[in-house]
Amino acid sequence: MSKISVIDYGMGNIHSVAKALQKVCGKEHKVVISNSIKEIKSSDKIVFPGQGAARLCMDNLRNKFNLVEFRELISQKPFLGICMGLQILMTFSEEDNTECLDIFNGRVEQIQSSNGQIKLPHMGWSKVNFTKDHSLRDQIGNDSFFYFVHSYYVSTPSREDIMSFTEYGCKFISSLQKDNILAVQFHPEKSSTAGLKLLSNFINWRV
Repeated sequence: MSKISVIDYGMGNIHSVAKALQKVCGKEHKVVISNSIKEIKSSDKIVFPGQGAARLCMDNLRNKFNLVEFRELISQKPFLGICMGLQILMTFSEEDNTECLDIFNGRVEQIQSSNGQIKLPHMGWSKVNFTKDHSLRDQIGNDSFFYFVHSYYVSTPSREDIMSFTEYGCKFISSLQKDNILAVQFHPEKSSTAGLKLLSNFINWRV
């Protein structure tokens, strides 16, 4: 039986993510919620969900984990970052001028509109335009709708890491993928059929 760890760092919608994973994983997988670095290391896959502010997220991570060890752990196993779990993988966040984990080269910036007519946070269903073919999006149609709740988005000069874009006020990156890491701005656990399929694809992903 393989084990999937949902990281508990004191923030985020961890229980709804764990419940969605349990719904799609079947009896051959075990889903645990954990803040134990030892248990997370023993997992086959890692999920990092999150909502809230970047600085508080990073402060909580520092309080619960050794960040050098935590970075190394992210690079070792199939890893899924959700919402804040995407943003803290970047180099720097403009939200409270926060230094992040620097797994992906890039920044977190506030959503801006060319005409100033959008509401923040971006909350609701939006199309995700995939630009990279990958088993992680198997049976998920291009321009499928996913659910978002955020006011900031990520930017990177590393075009090869970009998996999808979404438009809300501006065109922004809605997922990144490289090596063993998938990180998404939207919430697959709240995204009905397409979201559950993405979680299922992650569970079955062989890196």
